[in-house]
Amino acid sequence: MGLWAEGVLNDDQEHAIAEEESVFLVACPGSGKTRTLTYKVASELAKLDSHRRFVAAITYTHRAADEIEERVTGLGVGTEQLWIGTIHAFCLEWILKPYGVYHPELKNGFQVINSHESEAILKRLCGTRSSPRVTTFDCGYFFTDSAMELGCRAPSKLPNVRAVLSDYFAETRAQRQVDFEHILKYAYELIRDNRVISRVLANIFSFIAIDEYQDTKQIQYAILASIIRAGAGETRTMIVGDPNQSIFTSLGGFAMPAKDFQALISVPLREMSLSRNYRSSGRIVGYFGNYNVQGTTIVAASPDVSHPSELTFDNRTSKEDLETEIARLIRHSVVDLGIAPSEICVVAPWWIHLAHLTRRLVALMPEYEFDGPGLVPFSRDVDNFWFKMARISLTEASPRMFLTRLRWAADILNDLGLAGVDTSRISSRSFLRESNSVVVEESDGLAYLASYYDALFARLGIRYSLYRSLQDQHAAFFASSRERIDRLSSDGAPYLSDVALFRRVFRPRAGITVSTIHGVKGAEFDTVIAFALLEGMVPHFSDADQVDGAKKLMYVIASRARRNLHLIAERGRAASWNRPDHDTTVPLRRLAYSYDK
Repeated sequence: MGLWAEGVLNDDQEHAIAEEESVFLVACPGSGKTRTLTYKVASELAKLDSHRRFVAAITYTHRAADEIEERVTGLGVGTEQLWIGTIHAFCLEWILKPYGVYHPELKNGFQVINSHESEAILKRLCGTRSSPRVTTFDCGYFFTDSAMELGCRAPSKLPNVRAVLSDYFAETRAQRQVDFEHILKYAYELIRDNRVISRVLANIFSFIAIDEYQDTKQIQYAILASIIRAGAGETRTMIVGDPNQSIFTSLGGFAMPAKDFQALISVPLREMSLSRNYRSSGRIVGYFGNYNVQGTTIVAASPDVSHPSELTFDNRTSKEDLETEIARLIRHSVVDLGIAPSEICVVAPWWIHLAHLTRRLVALMPEYEFDGPGLVPFSRDVDNFWFKMARISLTEASPRMFLTRLRWAADILNDLGLAGVDTSRISSRSFLRESNSVVVEESDGLAYLASYYDALFARLGIRYSLYRSLQDQHAAFFASSRERIDRLSSDGAPYLSDVALFRRVFRPRAGITVSTIHGVKGAEFDTVIAFALLEGMVPHFSDADQVDGAKKLMYVIASRARRNLHLIAERGRAASWNRPDHDTTVPLRRLAYSYDK
């Protein structure tokens, strides 16, 4: 291909990248999906023959965006004409901010509120309703292109849920506040009612990559398809994902069939697949194939295909003995099998399970460190300005991190400009120089960040308190972080306020990962230990599709493992004091498999 050495990609990956038409790519776990998408983006950037044209890459998470951008840069391709980020960030930057004046709800200005702020409003409003009582968990919702869908599945609660949401919408509308779901709603309505927007964006973007399509919402498909359709063949796409890993259905995500997506975009679409798994042993691949609800082809192609993997299922250990058994499995992996602690993951359906367990594991295993998204000690609102600042302040100024921190600095300066701050005299490099010069002597993480921010902006000559959006986000970041630390501490997660733990958030993982099933998607480990594989938890009791939902979660769990997989459905975990224990989740209970002793 010219941008990389021969043999770096397999034939299927090469063909997907070389395809001139739009591509609908179904990729099994471990098949090099991210690599293929990265090389495709790099290839499309190299083809650009005008500085007015751009490539867009829509990712499910900001972390995935950072990873792909780093890989593209590593290929020696400039990213000046690459826009990469989540669909919410795309809609905000390219639709709401430039065209919001054409929407009656946005024409007088708006303020984006983060998840903590919206939850605080909902929590207050829920407190005004009783019989039956509803919580913020019951009030989940999302929009399609024609309606609002509720996450609550309890008919008795629905009247109160609708009343709370009606009050919530009235309050946020009066305050000109826009939450993440309304970003999508307003973006769709603007594109629907002003067709010129799609044509303008199609003229800007010659190529749009869409990652993790199985987690994409109907309204997101509609927004992106409108732009591709307006390009009339001049705006192409590669849409990539695995329908077997569609585990965000409660949030509206679903795997749209290729024929339906082609009908939306109205341009030629080539269906292709990546079916060779380079991650896991043959035994692991064969095992998670039992949960393949879509019937996709998966071929074990790892160098460790013949590895004698350990694969166990334990439905006898009691809840009281669970931490002892997991500690035994961890020590067995490290001591007997030579697995590095950073290549071990402990996973469960809900964070509350992990929080309590982690406290006990730390006491049982003081020689090991534990990492994980659930242990992040401050608010992980990736769109909050002060979270972006935390990335700069908590990472070391090393050559290895220079390009990454330079991108973060550029993102921060862009946000400052949008807030009304004059940044004409500040470059990304000068921002980093000032940041690197700040010295703060604080052991408490939140106190450290607060002092760091004040010192850095004093050096820059910027009084951020004069800018409402920065001040509001500052208050939200620290309030939600304090609430998070207090909540996790009460659940048993240790040492959350220490700045040393804050610094570990942005470092490559070094300890044993603890994560929810949803949080671990996209990662891989030599040993995976999963517990609480029980009915009502795998999947959640509110999931409309219990059997296929459970299969997809089991597929995700098992496909994270390279070499060893330990599954636990512990006894004695009851929904309440007067109800029977949860039984093993149905697909796992029904599967006849010859597990190791």
